[in-house]
Amino acid sequence: MATQLPQKRALDAPSIPDRLYFKIGDVARICEVETYVLRFWETQFPQLKPNKSGTGQRLYRRRDVEMALQIKRLVHSEGYTLAGARQALEQGHRGRDPQPRLPLAEGDSSQRLDAVAGAIGRARTELREIAVLLASPNPRPRRRTRLAPVPAPSDSLFPS
Repeated sequence: MATQLPQKRALDAPSIPDRLYFKIGDVARICEVETYVLRFWETQFPQLKPNKSGTGQRLYRRRDVEMALQIKRLVHSEGYTLAGARQALEQGHRGRDPQPRLPLAEGDSSQRLDAVAGAIGRARTELREIAVLLASPNPRPRRRTRLAPVPAPSDSLFPS
Protein backbone atom coordinates (compact mmCIF):
# COMPACT_ATOMS: atom_id res chain seq x y z
CA MET A 1 0.00 0.00 0.00
CA ALA A 2 1.39 3.37 -0.99
CA THR A 3 1.84 5.93 1.72
CA GLN A 4 1.02 9.59 1.37
CA LEU A 5 3.92 12.01 1.69
CA PRO A 6 3.38 15.00 3.90
CA GLN A 7 2.27 18.00 1.83
CA LYS A 8 5.33 20.05 2.79
CA ARG A 9 7.74 17.30 1.76
CA ALA A 10 5.94 16.69 -1.55
CA LEU A 11 6.31 20.36 -2.53
CA ASP A 12 10.02 20.64 -1.71
CA ALA A 13 12.25 20.10 -4.72
CA PRO A 14 14.96 17.53 -3.96
CA SER A 15 18.52 18.59 -4.55
CA ILE A 16 20.37 16.93 -7.40
CA PRO A 17 24.05 16.22 -6.70
CA ASP A 18 26.58 17.83 -9.03
CA ARG A 19 27.62 14.82 -11.11
CA LEU A 20 27.81 14.06 -14.80
CA TYR A 21 25.99 10.71 -14.72
CA PHE A 22 23.55 9.03 -12.33
CA LYS A 23 22.70 5.34 -12.12
CA ILE A 24 19.06 4.31 -12.05
CA GLY A 25 19.21 3.60 -8.31
CA ASP A 26 20.49 7.10 -7.63
CA VAL A 27 17.71 8.64 -9.70
CA ALA A 28 15.14 6.46 -7.94
CA ARG A 29 16.35 7.74 -4.55
CA ILE A 30 16.30 11.36 -5.72
CA CYS A 31 12.80 11.04 -7.20
CA GLU A 32 11.56 8.80 -4.37
CA VAL A 33 10.14 6.20 -6.77
CA GLU A 34 11.06 2.61 -7.50
CA THR A 35 13.44 1.76 -10.34
CA TYR A 36 10.72 -0.08 -12.28
CA VAL A 37 8.71 3.16 -12.35
CA LEU A 38 11.60 4.96 -14.04
CA ARG A 39 11.97 2.16 -16.58
CA PHE A 40 8.22 2.33 -17.29
CA TRP A 41 8.35 6.12 -17.67
CA GLU A 42 11.08 5.66 -20.27
CA THR A 43 8.58 3.71 -22.38
CA GLN A 44 5.83 6.30 -21.91
CA PHE A 45 7.74 9.57 -22.25
CA PRO A 46 9.98 10.09 -25.28
CA GLN A 47 11.64 13.01 -23.47
CA LEU A 48 13.14 10.62 -20.89
CA LYS A 49 15.95 8.79 -22.70
CA PRO A 50 18.96 7.98 -20.55
CA ASN A 51 22.17 6.82 -22.19
CA LYS A 52 23.21 3.21 -21.76
CA SER A 53 26.70 1.95 -21.08
CA GLY A 54 28.25 -0.93 -22.97
CA THR A 55 26.89 -3.33 -20.35
CA GLY A 56 23.36 -1.92 -20.60
CA GLN A 57 23.50 0.14 -17.38
CA ARG A 58 21.26 3.21 -17.61
CA LEU A 59 23.21 6.43 -17.22
CA TYR A 60 21.02 9.45 -16.53
CA ARG A 61 22.28 13.00 -17.09
CA ARG A 62 21.12 15.94 -15.02
CA ARG A 63 18.45 16.88 -17.59
CA ASP A 64 17.08 13.31 -17.43
CA VAL A 65 16.87 13.53 -13.63
CA GLU A 66 15.09 16.89 -13.92
CA MET A 67 12.68 15.39 -16.48
CA ALA A 68 11.94 12.46 -14.15
CA LEU A 69 11.26 14.90 -11.31
CA GLN A 70 8.96 16.90 -13.55
CA ILE A 71 7.08 13.75 -14.62
CA LYS A 72 6.71 12.76 -10.97
CA ARG A 73 5.39 16.22 -10.08
CA LEU A 74 2.83 16.14 -12.90
CA VAL A 75 1.63 12.61 -12.20
CA HIS A 76 1.84 12.40 -8.42
CA SER A 77 1.36 15.99 -7.20
CA GLU A 78 -0.82 17.56 -9.87
CA GLY A 79 -2.88 14.46 -10.69
CA TYR A 80 -2.18 14.20 -14.42
CA THR A 81 -2.66 10.91 -16.19
CA LEU A 82 0.37 9.59 -18.05
CA ALA A 83 -1.13 10.70 -21.35
CA GLY A 84 -1.94 14.12 -19.93
CA ALA A 85 1.55 14.51 -18.48
CA ARG A 86 3.06 13.49 -21.82
CA GLN A 87 0.94 16.10 -23.58
CA ALA A 88 1.81 18.76 -21.01
CA LEU A 89 5.52 18.05 -21.45
CA GLU A 90 5.21 18.18 -25.23
CA GLN A 91 3.56 21.58 -25.00
CA GLY A 92 6.22 22.83 -22.62
CA HIS A 93 3.75 23.19 -19.78
CA ARG A 94 5.47 23.89 -16.48
CA GLY A 95 2.41 23.53 -14.25
CA ARG A 96 2.51 27.05 -12.88
CA ASP A 97 -0.94 28.05 -14.18
CA PRO A 98 -3.29 25.05 -13.87
CA GLN A 99 -6.32 26.95 -15.23
CA PRO A 100 -6.54 27.23 -19.02
CA ARG A 101 -6.87 30.75 -20.33
CA LEU A 102 -8.85 31.96 -23.27
CA PRO A 103 -6.89 34.03 -25.76
CA LEU A 104 -9.08 37.10 -25.23
CA ALA A 105 -8.48 40.26 -23.25
CA GLU A 106 -9.78 40.44 -19.68
CA GLY A 107 -12.04 43.43 -20.33
CA ASP A 108 -13.98 41.98 -23.26
CA SER A 109 -16.43 39.74 -21.42
CA SER A 110 -19.00 39.47 -24.24
CA GLN A 111 -16.44 38.01 -26.65
CA ARG A 112 -15.19 35.74 -23.89
CA LEU A 113 -18.71 34.45 -23.24
CA ASP A 114 -19.21 33.88 -26.98
CA ALA A 115 -15.96 31.92 -27.15
CA VAL A 116 -16.96 29.80 -24.16
CA ALA A 117 -20.43 29.18 -25.62
CA GLY A 118 -18.86 28.13 -28.92
CA ALA A 119 -16.51 25.72 -27.19
CA ILE A 120 -19.40 24.21 -25.23
CA GLY A 121 -21.43 23.87 -28.42
CA ARG A 122 -18.60 22.04 -30.19
CA ALA A 123 -18.18 19.74 -27.20
CA ARG A 124 -21.92 18.97 -27.18
CA THR A 125 -21.84 18.14 -30.89
CA GLU A 126 -18.92 15.78 -30.42
CA LEU A 127 -20.60 14.13 -27.44
CA ARG A 128 -23.79 13.60 -29.46
CA GLU A 129 -21.76 11.96 -32.23
CA ILE A 130 -20.10 9.68 -29.70
CA ALA A 131 -23.49 8.79 -28.18
CA VAL A 132 -24.84 7.87 -31.64
CA LEU A 133 -21.81 5.67 -32.28
CA LEU A 134 -22.23 3.94 -28.92
CA ALA A 135 -25.98 3.46 -29.38
CA SER A 136 -25.69 1.90 -32.84
CA PRO A 137 -25.90 -1.89 -32.83
CA ASN A 138 -22.57 -3.51 -33.46
CA PRO A 139 -22.63 -6.04 -36.26
CA ARG A 140 -21.71 -9.45 -34.95
CA PRO A 141 -18.39 -10.60 -36.29
CA ARG A 142 -18.60 -13.47 -38.72
CA ARG A 143 -17.35 -16.73 -37.41
CA ARG A 144 -14.59 -18.30 -39.35
CA THR A 145 -14.50 -22.01 -39.77
CA ARG A 146 -11.62 -23.48 -37.87
CA LEU A 147 -10.88 -26.18 -40.39
CA ALA A 148 -10.55 -25.70 -44.10
CA PRO A 149 -12.70 -28.02 -46.21
CA VAL A 150 -10.81 -31.05 -47.42
CA PRO A 151 -11.21 -31.78 -51.13
CA ALA A 152 -12.41 -35.22 -52.16
CA PRO A 153 -9.57 -37.65 -52.75
CA SER A 154 -8.55 -38.17 -56.35
CA ASP A 155 -6.55 -40.85 -58.04
CA SER A 156 -4.15 -38.35 -59.59
CA LEU A 157 -1.04 -37.16 -57.76
CA PHE A 158 -1.44 -33.74 -59.34
CA PRO A 159 -5.06 -32.58 -59.15
CA SER A 160 -6.03 -30.08 -61.78
